[in-house]
Amino acid sequence: MSTITASLVKDLRDRTGAGMMDCKRALQETEADLEAAVALLREKGLASAAKKAGRVAAEGLVGVLSSDDASEAVLLELNCETDFVAKTDNFVAILTNISNALLSSDIPSEGTGEDVAEIDVNGASLSAVINEAVANIGENIGLRRFTRIKSDGAVGSYVHAGGKIGVLIEVGGANAEHGEVLRSLAMQVAAAFPRYARREDVPEADLDAEREIFKNQALASGKPENVIDRIIEGKIEKYYREICLVEQDYVRDPDLTIEKLLAQVGKETGAELEVRRFVRYQLGEGIEKKESNLAEEVAEQLAKGS
Repeated sequence: MSTITASLVKDLRDRTGAGMMDCKRALQETEADLEAAVALLREKGLASAAKKAGRVAAEGLVGVLSSDDASEAVLLELNCETDFVAKTDNFVAILTNISNALLSSDIPSEGTGEDVAEIDVNGASLSAVINEAVANIGENIGLRRFTRIKSDGAVGSYVHAGGKIGVLIEVGGANAEHGEVLRSLAMQVAAAFPRYARREDVPEADLDAEREIFKNQALASGKPENVIDRIIEGKIEKYYREICLVEQDYVRDPDLTIEKLLAQVGKETGAELEVRRFVRYQLGEGIEKKESNLAEEVAEQLAKGS
């Protein structure tokens, strides 16, 4: 039998939010298969897949920069070793300078610092700027990733918690005059963590996996087999409402879905608004894990109309 380490138990707990003993038992039942243990805990109702999104952190800043006409924007994550350095004016200035360079240069739509090492940042290459910062600050610093979106519509953006979460969202049919709704949509992505824009974007493999989990849940609860298919499809509809942005309830007004919000604003402004894509960065995703309630903070801020 595979060894169940404390680190593996912690990884499972971070991903699911389940109790320590529940995680350990799930790993025992699945012979230390982490993915199988996640599915098992979900089947037992002890885990929420959405919880894993808010449980990662590392030091540095996530930043965004948009063009004046909102037709393009860049999202980036610049990492350092300590929160103290991330809060300094020097580090913020480096982030700002790199943001300007990424927005004004001919670069790929996404990548890492290595992909744009030679772009000009105030007269020096990005790699030279980073090396100088490392020498002066005394910490390892790096441009971990970036995404740039150019649109014939408009790109909304939002940064939460002083650079802990950043979002870009492209909306077809929009322009700079739709700034308020663009920002609200970006905040929605930050708070509600949708995985896809609409249900047509959800891979069939994901749906098959969810149906299997829902089927096992129904069987375990003793539901008659002749109603299980109906139960599964009902749960799939709920699943769509959780992971697809346009089907989510609008955090600022739960009586509206995002789809209805777009229709309402479009009617008021004479535009046909359509979410095309979005990108959400959370500082340190996949690097170092710890408890975080950032998504809940965004939801609270959005509900208050901030």
